Amino acid sequence: MRTVAVAPDIDPTLTLRESDIRRLFNPGTLSAGRSYEQRGRVQELEISERGARITATTQGSRPDPYLQDVKISPSASNGIQVRGICSCPVRRGCKHIAAVLIAALRQQGPATRHQAAAQQQAAEQQAIQQQGHLSLMPTARPKAPAGLPPQIEYWLAELDRTEEEEPTEDFPSSIRNRVFYVLSAPAGTDGQTGRLAIDPMTVSLLKHGGLGSIKRYAPHQVTTPAKYLRPSDRIILQRLDRRVGFTSQLADDDPADTLRRILATGRARWASAEGPALAEGPERQGQIVWATNPDASQRPTVVLDEGLIPIRIPAPWYVDPAAGTMGPVALDLPRRLASRLLDAPAIPPEAAAEVRAHLSQRAAVRNVPVPAEMRPPEAVRTRMQPHLRLINGTLPNDPSVGRGSAKPLGHGLFAVPLVRLSYQYGPVTLPRSSRPLPRITVHDGTLYEVERDRAAEQQALAELARIGFASVNEVVPVYYQHAHTDDFGLRENGGPTNWLHVVTQEVPQLRAAGWTVEIDHDFPVQIVSADTEIEAELSEGSGESSGIDWLELHLGVTVDGQHVDLVPALVKLIARPEAAALAEGPDDKPFVLPLPDGRLLTLPMARIRPTLQALLELWSNGGIDGEAEHLRFSRMDAADLAALEQRSGLIWRGGESLRSLGRSLREAGGVPNATIPPSFLATLRPYQAQGVDWLQFLGASGLGGVLADDMGLGKTVQTLAHLAIEKAAGRLDRPSLIVCPTSLIPNWTNEARRFAPNLTVLPLHGSARKAGFKHIPKH
Repeated sequence: MRTVAVAPDIDPTLTLRESDIRRLFNPGTLSAGRSYEQRGRVQELEISERGARITATTQGSRPDPYLQDVKISPSASNGIQVRGICSCPVRRGCKHIAAVLIAALRQQGPATRHQAAAQQQAAEQQAIQQQGHLSLMPTARPKAPAGLPPQIEYWLAELDRTEEEEPTEDFPSSIRNRVFYVLSAPAGTDGQTGRLAIDPMTVSLLKHGGLGSIKRYAPHQVTTPAKYLRPSDRIILQRLDRRVGFTSQLADDDPADTLRRILATGRARWASAEGPALAEGPERQGQIVWATNPDASQRPTVVLDEGLIPIRIPAPWYVDPAAGTMGPVALDLPRRLASRLLDAPAIPPEAAAEVRAHLSQRAAVRNVPVPAEMRPPEAVRTRMQPHLRLINGTLPNDPSVGRGSAKPLGHGLFAVPLVRLSYQYGPVTLPRSSRPLPRITVHDGTLYEVERDRAAEQQALAELARIGFASVNEVVPVYYQHAHTDDFGLRENGGPTNWLHVVTQEVPQLRAAGWTVEIDHDFPVQIVSADTEIEAELSEGSGESSGIDWLELHLGVTVDGQHVDLVPALVKLIARPEAAALAEGPDDKPFVLPLPDGRLLTLPMARIRPTLQALLELWSNGGIDGEAEHLRFSRMDAADLAALEQRSGLIWRGGESLRSLGRSLREAGGVPNATIPPSFLATLRPYQAQGVDWLQFLGASGLGGVLADDMGLGKTVQTLAHLAIEKAAGRLDRPSLIVCPTSLIPNWTNEARRFAPNLTVLPLHGSARKAGFKHIPKH
């Protein structure tokens, strides 16, 4: 029987309207609430505080009724704001609160609602007058005659609602936000199958199809829903609102239905908002087996085909990230029995036999799995060997404070270089974080009883502290205390230089002291060494031709079976201000050369120093372009190349003619003197003789050049001497062409006849030059 108490003076600004109730609930919840109200399940309804508070009890499916407490306050945007809470499992936005509000709407009476409607109409009219145009309000429905019974008035209003557009799952083009449901299954403790966790995320879609901002969406916000929420979101979020915290295991009356609703939205993602999209897949076969944990305890777990991840919702499901599907797991056990088995605690080895006997005697199904029978443990009495692994960890902070050792991953996460410590006792490797210290452990299916050397373990920790390491929870205090308990980071925030020191200096010392040190392939500081000596090779240059025959120098070594050219890295290095100091480093300290792929090549300083010093000298003389990625040499650089070859002490291949020319120049100490033949009758001045020597050198080297002496210094006689030498040596087997102004033709002709009478001269100019072309072969 319903008991009703209504405040005599309800504030018109707090009056409930049908539109308020429709706004608060999805159609399914509203329909269920209407049914509850019509069947008289709302009891002890009380409207107090001038309509600001509504309390009631509603009879649900259990014997004791649920309690509802609803608070109403004015809202500038929505007329009123309604906040309600119920003692049922749904807590907010449930059918019980919907039923209470419908009952309260009936009890307010027509007069109160007409007064509120009049105030709303007056406000709308005032807004129209102020704006100077018609408001884009929906056309008002025909109002029922005043004084009708509440049931009839409510029925007429519901009848009008049938003309409204049904809610849709489609998104208008103007709405770019979506709710993504990020699904994950955090690993359980002691081998327990991970339970499904759901993180609603608000995601903005970019125009090109990518994702913009990503932030968490608190499910309780569904009570004041955003415009981008679809009807499916409201149902899902109302169910998720029962959880505590943003990320927790799914728990409601029908978790499989909630999960299927999430998958049906097309907005389910695995592990992150940018992870694989998930849809429901077919049922897959699995089985429950007892897995043995590292501490020798056993626990039931779900085993699936390779590539599938088992999760619990709490019924067993699977996730196939590669296929983008998830679905239920079929087991050869009744569902309730399977769930009870998977809820088992970790069974220590001393209790395994009794649990086996109990399950064998009392299990209702014959093929129920039982814990394995454990053999007595083997005793391990051996010296502890520290095991250090250099890893790339994920942290929500950058301990290097932007100095380069941490790589941003997005969304506040960073890939950070860390070290992970464990203790190796013979065949057994124990994590540093084992607390309490385990007495029995499992390795490859065999039980071992390890006698731990706590003093040696403490000494290993002290050695890490000496190097400069501290626990991750000290380096990044904001991080979760339960994570990375085996890991250490550099304490001084020194950036990659400190890590370079660790890898090149400390790691070899630790290995020499008996430590096992492993470096993961994705660790940001990868040290490699050369398998061969450095070899210098000259090859024909590539790229655009400039009319000059270039040869490119390659300084190659073999690293991990692959050829690596050191020239690009060396050119960048010698362009740095500290390059000269690096070349003066001690012989016992390795020379570290960053390779283009990010690896660090270590070379003995004694081996690389001559080459590095020769390149630095070439750089200081302007022979190397610091912006180039290659070292190119032409015949004009023969002397520089010869100096590099002599100082580097390397094995050289290719470019024999250029290298030979360079060696000749170095042996001669410069351009050699030319021998003037007796047929040349002029006496050259010393500077003219040097010019002839230079022209002869260019000819012998296959080079071209420009003799650019001032006017009147004898360029003509130097050129004639060069031609006379070529004629006497038998190399002038073709005509030579002199191009000069017409006014200088007589001077060239006269001086040739005077100083080099063995040269024949054919002047060609003016309109008569065509007739002389036939005489060219005779000269």
